[in-house]
Amino acid sequence: MALSLSRTVFLFSAVVSLATVHGDTPANCTYEDARGTWLFYLGPTGFNSTVDCSKPFDVKRTIRVELLYPDVAQDEFGNQGFWTLIYNQGFEVVVGTHKYFAFSNYTSVNKTVINHCSSTTPGWSHDLMSRNWACYFGEKITTVSSKKVYIPLEEKLDLQRKYVPNEVFVSKINSVQSLWEATHYPEMYGWTLGDLQRRAGGIPQTATPRPPTAAVSEELRLAASQLPNSFDWRDRDREDFVSPIRNQGQCGSCYAFASMAMMESRLRVLTNNSLQVVLSPQDVVGCSEYSQGCEGGFPYLIAGKYAQDFGAVEESCFPYLGVDSACNEKKDCMRYYATNYYYVGGYYGACSEPLMRLELVNNGPVAVGFEVLNDFLNYKGGIYRHTGLTDKFNPWVITNHAVLVVGYGSDQAVCPLFPFRGNFL
Repeated sequence: MALSLSRTVFLFSAVVSLATVHGDTPANCTYEDARGTWLFYLGPTGFNSTVDCSKPFDVKRTIRVELLYPDVAQDEFGNQGFWTLIYNQGFEVVVGTHKYFAFSNYTSVNKTVINHCSSTTPGWSHDLMSRNWACYFGEKITTVSSKKVYIPLEEKLDLQRKYVPNEVFVSKINSVQSLWEATHYPEMYGWTLGDLQRRAGGIPQTATPRPPTAAVSEELRLAASQLPNSFDWRDRDREDFVSPIRNQGQCGSCYAFASMAMMESRLRVLTNNSLQVVLSPQDVVGCSEYSQGCEGGFPYLIAGKYAQDFGAVEESCFPYLGVDSACNEKKDCMRYYATNYYYVGGYYGACSEPLMRLELVNNGPVAVGFEVLNDFLNYKGGIYRHTGLTDKFNPWVITNHAVLVVGYGSDQAVCPLFPFRGNFL
């Protein structure tokens, strides 16, 4: 337990899994774009977390940092630290006594996006205690990536087109498989395809392949084999450690809900269910510069970095609006901070199914990105598995919906199962 501004807060470990959520900036940069030697250009130091890095700043010093395979960062003074890609959006570096985070750079010209993966937008630097803030930007000085030009996927969709109920599609889903049941949702009638895409996690700017599944060592396989065959935090010794599901509405804030749900559940686990708070997703939507409001974001940056740097507040401090808003927190609200956040496996791309099971049992529910395909819009219940069917009346771009994995199990026909809680439908 720690004290901050005369208010009691809890410190706990947070974890975000490999899979993250679309609904992002137009940047689309890869691991190879990031790996190499960078110069970080830092502005004046000594600020707190309210520093505005969108304004121009004078460069006061530079630091050279090499980003090595798979997750080692080394600065010009010989200090070794850590780095991770954050999906295709940017990277975070921890080396020496400081952390550095920035989104990858891009420009938009009419309907065309040009990625500048060898530089970053202005980002934030601070020490390991989230103090002594400064603005910075980065430029890669080795193996500079060529500019990538593309037309965002949203420009290829008619996002204002109304959703069309398709009885034939639902019937076909139910006829080709028996693992799960499809149905209609009247509340979706009248929604646009853009509404549905945002609710599913945001409208992806471009198709980005998933990283390959990480290799599983024999040591890891042995450790996972010692776990129970099934596990569920909703029924652990007859207690439920998972907070209730809430409705995100038409705002693409699933990343905020999944992040707050993970923090809520892990606080329950940490305190043996004695602390059952409800945290505010609207605080994330309205206040976080690490995400894009109702256009989406990433649990790593919210349940992890935002929760460590700024803390999460309770729902009563900033009630949910379901739309983009100004940062209108009430004064003197309790804040709950996270520490030791990481991707399962240690860095983006290192996750595996055994690691997820170990993380779930040892530390609590995990925020993940669930790939939403066309047929999932009609999911009612059961063990979901993509049918391969598409709805010709409702064109769809694959996106990722942030959810909270609360346990695991198995089925001989489907192999490993991971029950999750979310609020897509």
